[in-house]
Amino acid sequence: MAPKGNETKRILLLGAGLVTRPLVEYLLAIPEFRLTIATRTASKADALIGENPRGSSEHFDIERNPEAIDDLVARHDLVISLLPAMHHPTVAKAAIRHRKTMVTTSYVSPAMKELDSAARDAGILILNEIGLDPGIDHMSAMKIINAVADAGGKVTSFRSYCGGLPAPEANTNPWGYKFSWSPRGVVLAARNAAKYLEDGKVVQIPGEDLFDHFHIVKLDDLDNPFEAYANRDSMPYLELYGLKDAKTMYRGTFRYIGHCVTWKKLADLGLFSIDIMKGLGGLTYRGFIARLAGLPDDANLEKALTRKLGLPDDPPVLEKWRWLGLLDKTPVPADESSPLDILVAAFLEKLQYEPGERDMVVLHHIFIAEYPGKRERITSTLIDFGIPNGDTSMARTVGLPAAVATKLVLQGKINLTGVHIPVIPEIYDPVLDELEELGIEFTERTTQESGQR
Repeated sequence: MAPKGNETKRILLLGAGLVTRPLVEYLLAIPEFRLTIATRTASKADALIGENPRGSSEHFDIERNPEAIDDLVARHDLVISLLPAMHHPTVAKAAIRHRKTMVTTSYVSPAMKELDSAARDAGILILNEIGLDPGIDHMSAMKIINAVADAGGKVTSFRSYCGGLPAPEANTNPWGYKFSWSPRGVVLAARNAAKYLEDGKVVQIPGEDLFDHFHIVKLDDLDNPFEAYANRDSMPYLELYGLKDAKTMYRGTFRYIGHCVTWKKLADLGLFSIDIMKGLGGLTYRGFIARLAGLPDDANLEKALTRKLGLPDDPPVLEKWRWLGLLDKTPVPADESSPLDILVAAFLEKLQYEPGERDMVVLHHIFIAEYPGKRERITSTLIDFGIPNGDTSMARTVGLPAAVATKLVLQGKINLTGVHIPVIPEIYDPVLDELEELGIEFTERTTQESGQR
């Protein structure tokens, strides 16, 4: 249960990864808060805390010592879990046992959803999906959806896109991408199947075909167009967002032009496989690619790959692979590894931000709203940039919503129990208001559409 009044509130943060610094700085700036960062690498936690006396670190490895979670949770008033999502149910069960609120930025898994009744019985809130995507996307969408309903209208089409990318001036490599969060997480997401509703028809895309299905989106406020491809299963959001009249429900990901064909060929060759390959010791990246393709590692490998992958002569795809080092004669990093992890190692080597470069987060919603006698197209767009030599936009837009929600819960301004995501005004109104004060804000535009459907 959350403490009341001005007494000290003790917060437990599990994890000290790429998106934690803005969250830590925000919480440590509040005098009545005390923050413990529990993580496998204490030096990372200590670097985040600096000299702030309101912060402390503890060593914690949930995989090697999961039973330690009970003592940690029991000593705090609220726990924020930024661990890999597979561990959230373990943390949530400890939070329920000790009646402590929990906050995460991850999707609600079936295992987490099953804890709703237990959380309600314990009188605690387990707030999930309070980051960027998921998180800010939910909150900004629901604000407009509810405003349309309050004005007597209904949303008949909803399309939403999000992308974390290099800012245009930092888009300096052939891949059009640099990592502002877990590279392995990015590549694992490329394996996901997708499902959405388009003009009343359900469209399903197998994971291996994900990058075959993309379209181009151009925003008014940016010169660069984007490729957009579907993000997981959009269908549950019809119910979550209350869109009973919608004929289109699409959630997608933005990438720079050329991304999808490049990543499709990675998938075709099996580079997204998580199956362990043995006997890689002494093998070069070039030899590894040849083995995956079932081709000889000789001077004709590029031509053979071109034919195997159905590419045109002198394909840009292979130029990107060559730039990344996938066709080099340098050793792969492990004797036993999955193709996915070998690809991630190559990405980590080359697709990093240089000092002073900015990342960019783009979140774009398109609504078709119908009212008696009129039809409107509403867009809501967030374009946010990282701070040169400071926090990335990804870290700010993931970490700050969780930090703001944590403060509101501990101050008694959000009073809910059970497993929730931020789709109700009690959560999204105050969080969005404060994010706007922190410079994370949307531009909304409304235009009249001719005719009705």
